[in-house]
Amino acid sequence: MSLTIGHIEYANCTPIFTALRDGFDCSSYRFVRGVPAHLNRLLADGEIDVCPSSSIEYGKNPDRYLILPDLSISAVGPVKSVLLFSRMPLEDLDGSTIGMTTESDTSVNLLRVILAKFNGLSNSFERTGLLLAEALAIYPAVLLIGDGALRGAQAAPCSHVYDLGELWYRSTGLPFVFALWLLRRETAATQPGDVARLAADLVQAKQVAYGAYPAIAAEAPEREWIGRELLVDYWRTISYDLTEAHLRGLTLFFTYAVDLGVLTSVPALKLFG
Repeated sequence: MSLTIGHIEYANCTPIFTALRDGFDCSSYRFVRGVPAHLNRLLADGEIDVCPSSSIEYGKNPDRYLILPDLSISAVGPVKSVLLFSRMPLEDLDGSTIGMTTESDTSVNLLRVILAKFNGLSNSFERTGLLLAEALAIYPAVLLIGDGALRGAQAAPCSHVYDLGELWYRSTGLPFVFALWLLRRETAATQPGDVARLAADLVQAKQVAYGAYPAIAAEAPEREWIGRELLVDYWRTISYDLTEAHLRGLTLFFTYAVDLGVLTSVPALKLFG
């Protein structure tokens, strides 16, 4: 049987998926592309089997999933692609409504933690699909993620840009796990051998990617708008690992999410295998 794998169409996923497709037998894998929020829905509905998925999706539905070990999309400090663009300093945003991406739930809830728990601010939030410059004409600050954040940073439309990975690390000293590789429990039960092979392939692809960023960047479509050097630099800021420190950071995030009413309880972290 084949496994259906969600492929997030962001630059941060390019290294592992490139290394996987170029160096491993993918004949039994079917890839489905999309942004995180869309792939989260497909994963929840059973349309795909496994996906690098927003970590808050696991927090909300831990009984649906297992976590593939040794894999994540994380930041140990700045992440460069989860950015709050603001027309004013962070502390002056108290009481304001902030525009936020429609593409991710984890980053939105991380922003809520940073504003409320770390800075004592009270804010409301509205989803917006407007371009950054248009959104900043309406909202005092706008949260973007992924390639949209990278492009926004290049355009520099405002004087205050906050990296949420950096703000989290400054307050906690722990990695922030933006995405986990989530596996549907039904797939783990019915295709354990296939999943074990995929999990091994992905960990090996990660190691290949770590040593091949310049070569991957030379062929990556993102080089057309960000340039090879900045692309490699961006990948080198990302942690694709899932260590004990990552898991502690994840549990702390879930604890704050409970405090804010986003989650009802802190879930146990259940890894495949």
